[in-house]
Formats: sequence, structure tokens, C-alpha cells
Amino acid sequence: MTHPFPFSAIVGQSEMKQAMILTAIDPSIGGVLVFGDRGTGKSTSVRALAALLPEIEVVERCPCNSATRDAVPEWAEGVGEAMVSKPTPVIDLPLGATEDRVVGALDIERALTRGEKAFEPGLLARANRGYLYIDEVNLLEDHIVDLLLDVAVSGENVIEREGLSIRHPARFVLVGSGNPEEGELRPQLLDRFGLSVEVSSPTEIDDRIEVIRRRDAYEMDYEAFMDHWQGEDANLRARILAARAGLRAVATPEATLRDCAELCVALGADGLRGELTLLKAARAVAAYAGATEVTRDHLRTIAASALRHRLRRDPLDEAGSTTRVSRVVDSVLA
Repeated sequence: MTHPFPFSAIVGQSEMKQAMILTAIDPSIGGVLVFGDRGTGKSTSVRALAALLPEIEVVERCPCNSATRDAVPEWAEGVGEAMVSKPTPVIDLPLGATEDRVVGALDIERALTRGEKAFEPGLLARANRGYLYIDEVNLLEDHIVDLLLDVAVSGENVIEREGLSIRHPARFVLVGSGNPEEGELRPQLLDRFGLSVEVSSPTEIDDRIEVIRRRDAYEMDYEAFMDHWQGEDANLRARILAARAGLRAVATPEATLRDCAELCVALGADGLRGELTLLKAARAVAAYAGATEVTRDHLRTIAASALRHRLRRDPLDEAGSTTRVSRVVDSVLA
């Protein structure tokens, strides 16, 4: 079986890779939105991320990946008693997916053949405790966006129709990618992404050559290529696990909380999600670096990703959001 292109082998795109790694360290940071040109590795990085994620413990044959037997929904059938390990789910949500496919619906086959009213889980059940990936997220139909917003707020999928009254946990990291030339994202959904990343095609000739070289090696000499880069991925996975284990031990000085608040006020960020996301992301950066406390350097590292999509739009400001964030960061954290 051919495995996805290794995460470690992706050339450049350091901000995008950093955002993915941080959500693996602390999923509560929220999702990642990746906007940029076609062919810049957006989908490749998401599919490669699956190989980095540690396995999760789930109840055997539970359709919602429940972590304990008590958490298994009442409607779930054929669930075992044992706990088993499985890869962290990374589920694709296609643009053309119907509402029934996303949230789940009445099992029509059982209803017709046996006259039984049973629930057929959807993509949200499969994505619980994992990742839900939407390519071209800015083209997603409005009614599906509304469903995702409801679930993102509550962490629970509720179905009340066709005589069914079903609920199950649906907590996942939402990852979306898209090309801004094809349309903007609704502000309500944009706000649900913890981090936002802008990617572009490399301009350095050497970088472009290295992209070609690695992709060609992946396709033409697959075994040798994977032997090398899977080792690199294993090292990266070990660092992620170590950062997860050390996350709670990272101290957060009072001065860091003040820096977070001052940055968001200076930028005019809406709401308080900016501060919370910035703090969590900076703490994950610190844990990944093996630091014992969050510093201003950690805030600088992640400020653009955590805040650029939370700024109020100013039609008179010709600078891009990334430039505005950098300018304010330099001023506040001088």
C-alpha cells in the first residue's frame, strides 16, 4: 500500500507545518485554515499529518471512537467490551456531501428490509477525537456550514428528524484549505478556526528544484524514499508526544497574559478567542521547544497564525493582515 507523502519531506511552508504540529500537541487550540495558491502542498500536508498522529484508545467497534464504555451512545450496536488502539481518524468531508452523509440518518436498508428504525452514523461520528478535513472549504454549501457551526459550539451532534432522536459526541480538529481567489469564508466559520495560515508558491529556484526532486523520488523510488523520510517522521512524532506530555508543566507568567491581551486590543481583534488561542498556541510552541515557561519569543512565533483572521477589516488600511500583525507585535513586544 502506498502511504501519503511524508510530512517531514514537505519543502518549506514552515508556518503551515508548525500550525499542524501545534494542533497535534494541543487539539484544544482549534482548527487550522490554510489559504493559498494551488499546488502549494495544502492537501498533502493534511494527509501527511495522519502518519504523525499517535494512536488513540477506543472501545472496540464503537462508531464514535468512544474513550470509555460509559461514553458509548445508547444507539450504537455491536460494540465490544475491549479497548483497542487505532490511528487517530482524519476524515475528508467532500464538497458534495449531503446533510445525511455528514450528520447521519435513518438506516434505510434496515428500515425497508426489517422494519427497524436504526441510525446510520455520518462523517461527524467518524471524526470524533480526530480531524475533519475540508478541501476548498470556502466553497462549502451554507447549510453544511451551519451544521458545522452548531457542532463546533457544542461538541455534540444532535439529530431530530425522521422519527429519530439521536445525539453523540463530535469533537474534532477542523482543518480547511482553499484558494482565496475562489471566494471568501463566512465570518462565523472563520472564527471557529484556531489558526490561519497563508501559503504561496516558493520563489527560490533551489526550493522549487528540491520540491521537484523529492516528489520525483517519491514516485520513482518509493521504497528508498520512504525508508529515509519515515524515520524523520518518527522523530517528529516522538517530539510531538514529548510536547504533549510536558504541556501542563509549562508555566505561564502573568506578563504573558498581559502581552496576549495588549496584542489583541492593539489589533482590534473581535471577542476573546484571540487571547485564548494565542496563549494555548504559544504554550504548545514552548512545549515543543522543551521550554519551561512561555516567553515573548513564543508569542512572536505564533502571533500571525493566531490573530490574522480575527482582525476587523479596515478599507483604508492597504497593508495585509500579516503585515498589520507583525507591525503591532513589534510595537507591543518591543
